[in-house]
Amino acid sequence: MDVSSETPRPKMQVRNLYKVFGSAPEAAIEMLKRGVSKDEILDKTAQSVGLADVNFDVYDGEILVIMGLSGSGKSTLVRCLNRLIEPSKGSIVLDDCEITKLNTEGLRKLRRKKFGMIFQHFALFPHRTVQENAEFGLEVQGEDKQSRMEKARDALKQVGLEGWEDSYPGQLSGGMQQRVGLARGLAVNPDILLMDEAFSALDPLIRRDMQHELVELQDRFKKTIIFITHDLDEALEIGDRIILMKDGRIVQIGSPEEILTNPANDYVERFIENVDMTKVLTASSVMTRSKSVAYPKDGLRTMLHKMRDSGISSIFVVNRDKTLLGLVMAQDCNDALKSGSNKTIDDILIRNIPTTNLDEPVTNLIAIMAEANLPLPVVSEQGKLHGVIVRGSLLAGIAEGGLTPEPVDEKKVEVAS
Repeated sequence: MDVSSETPRPKMQVRNLYKVFGSAPEAAIEMLKRGVSKDEILDKTAQSVGLADVNFDVYDGEILVIMGLSGSGKSTLVRCLNRLIEPSKGSIVLDDCEITKLNTEGLRKLRRKKFGMIFQHFALFPHRTVQENAEFGLEVQGEDKQSRMEKARDALKQVGLEGWEDSYPGQLSGGMQQRVGLARGLAVNPDILLMDEAFSALDPLIRRDMQHELVELQDRFKKTIIFITHDLDEALEIGDRIILMKDGRIVQIGSPEEILTNPANDYVERFIENVDMTKVLTASSVMTRSKSVAYPKDGLRTMLHKMRDSGISSIFVVNRDKTLLGLVMAQDCNDALKSGSNKTIDDILIRNIPTTNLDEPVTNLIAIMAEANLPLPVVSEQGKLHGVIVRGSLLAGIAEGGLTPEPVDEKKVEVAS
C-alpha cells in the first residue's frame, strides 16, 4: 500500500505507550522521561522496561512489520495492542474506540470482533479436526453451527486447505498447520490480524512460501496485518512499512526502501549491513525522469526535433494525462520522412512495449533489461508514465545503494532536418 501519496486517516493510533513490568511503573516511567537507560532502571528499581514512549499509526489494508532483536519489545507491543498485556501508560485508539479505557466486557467483545491473532507455535487443538480448529474463533463469538462451518470452509479454501477439513493437526506438516492457524484468524473476518513470529517455526522453504501466500492474501482481501518478526529478510519480503525497535523504543519507521537507503543511526546501519540491495530496491529508485515525451498530435518532424534536442534515439508517446501509448524510434521517423510517404505517428508507434511498475524489485529489472533493446518505461497502476530505466541508470542506482542517479543520456542519433 502506498501511504506516501496521500495521508489517509489511520486505522489505529498508538500514542506515548509505556509498559513497565514491576510494582512501581510510575517511577520507572519518570526515569525514562529523564533519559535513564533501561538497564539502569532495572539495576536501581528492579523494574523491567518493556516499552518506552512508543508512537505510531497503522493504516487500513497495510502490512506493518514490527521487528527487532530478542528483548527489543516487539512481542510486548503487539500484546499491548489488544491488552493481552496491560499497558502501564498511553493511548491505543482503534477506529474511534480507546482500547485502554475499555472494561472487561468491552475488551472481550473487541478481541472477538476486531482482532485475529496467529502465534508462532500454531496453538491448534490436537483433538479437533482442521475444520473444527478453523471454526473455533467463530464458536467463541457465538455463531451458529451452519454459519461457522461455511465461513471456516471458505477460509480453509483461501489458504489452500480445501479437502483437508476432516484431518487432524497431527496429520499435517508444519506449513499446513500454520495455514490452519491463518484460516482460523481469517474466518472471524477481523479488522486487524496480529501475527507474532507466525512463520518462525517453519523450515526456510516453507517459510518463504508462507510469506508469499500472506502477501497474496493481503492483496486480495486487503486485510490490515501487524506482523512481528526478528528476521530482516522476512520484514523486507512482506512489509509495506517496518517499525524497528531496540530496548523498548522505536528506532525507525519507514518503508523497507527508506530504512535501507536512509538508516536513522548506527544501530540501524549495523542491522541492515548484509542486505542484498538488489532484492529490495525498486524501479522508482533507479528510474530517471523522461527527458522528453511526444503527444499524439505531434508530427514526425516535431518528434525528431524533441529527440535531437534531448539526445535520445527513441521517445515515449503519452496522452496529456501521461497515460503511456507507446514508443517511437528516431530511425522509423527518418525512414518515413525520407520515403516521402504520408505516414503519421500511428503508423510507426510501437504499442506493445515492455513496462514495469514503480514497486518492481531491481533484481527482476536486471533480467528484463538484459533482454530489452529499448528503454524500460515505469508506469503506475493506471498506466501513467512516471519515468524510464536505461542500463546506465540501473547500474548507477545499484552502485549508489538506491540513490536516484542523474539522467543518463542515451546514444545520440542523426535525425532528418
